[in-house]
Order: sequence, then C-alpha cells, then structure tokens
Amino acid sequence: MQALRMQALRIISVTALAAVALTMAVRAGGEKVAFPESYAKGVLYTTIDRADIKQYRELFSTPEAVAALKAGRPIPTGTVLTLVQYKAKLDASGQPEKDANGRFIKDELVGYAVMEKRDGWGAEYGDDIRNGEWEYQAFKADKSVNDKANLRNCFTCHKPLDKQDFVFSFEAMKAAK
Repeated sequence: MQALRMQALRIISVTALAAVALTMAVRAGGEKVAFPESYAKGVLYTTIDRADIKQYRELFSTPEAVAALKAGRPIPTGTVLTLVQYKAKLDASGQPEKDANGRFIKDELVGYAVMEKRDGWGAEYGDDIRNGEWEYQAFKADKSVNDKANLRNCFTCHKPLDKQDFVFSFEAMKAAK
C-alpha cells in the first residue's frame, strides 16, 4: 500500500512540475524584451488599417534588418520590430475617418507589440510554438509591460510563417524605402 502511495505521489509531482515548466516556458521570454525607446529612429516600413478593430498601425524595424532583407540575407540577430497601435479617429457614426488617400487617421495611442530576435532565444520552447529565435512582448501606451497580454498568442499566430522568419510584414520590410 505504501509503495502505491509513493508511486502516486511521484506521478502527481512529475505532472505538476511538467505543468509548471510548460507554463513558465510559455511566459519565459517576455521579460527578455525591453521597451525599444529608440524604435522611431528606425525605419517606418509600413502602415496598416485594421478595420476589424478600428486601429491604425505603424510598423518600425531596425535599419540593419531592412538592409539585410533587401540584400537577400536573413533578418539578423539584434533585430527589433515594433508595431505601434493607435485607435482610428472615428466619425459621428462610429466609423473610422479617412485621409485624402483613403487611409485611417490615427488618434489615441493604444499600445505597442514588440518582437526581438537574439542568438539562442526561443530554445526553451517546444517545437509546437517556437518561433526561431524571436521573443515577444506587449506594452501599454505608457510603455509599461502589458501584463494582461497573452504572449502565447503571438507565438501561435506567427508560427506558420517560418518560411519568412515568422514575420507577417516580411515582404513590406523588403520593399521599404
């Protein structure tokens, strides 16, 4: 009877440790990514209107990443991609106002989503969610960490983009001026 209890306790302990390790692995990398204070000195390589959530977005990259893609090389380690999210300015009926080019007009800053690539990052993740050497972090408008953000969603959403280094805006970066 004692042997059965010990075996059950070992199984429960191992299962609990595995669950904790998995939870920690999914959360492990966000703290590696600091707010990129100089992101706006980089390259604003595209803007996006998100009608589904009424947002205007600006995407910034490091100049080195843009130069590498233009030259046909991979995105280098040290790259930081910053997505700046704004509410779209709304008209009286609640629809986004548009400028002369038919693009949303940006209004209040909502927050930031940041991807950063460093040698060796991502090794603690399983193959089911690992995005190469990228880590993610979300920041509020005041540049503090958005602790309500589910960073696992970043990994699962970007996961299918392995052929373009897990970056949705890969082609836009290559075409940046």
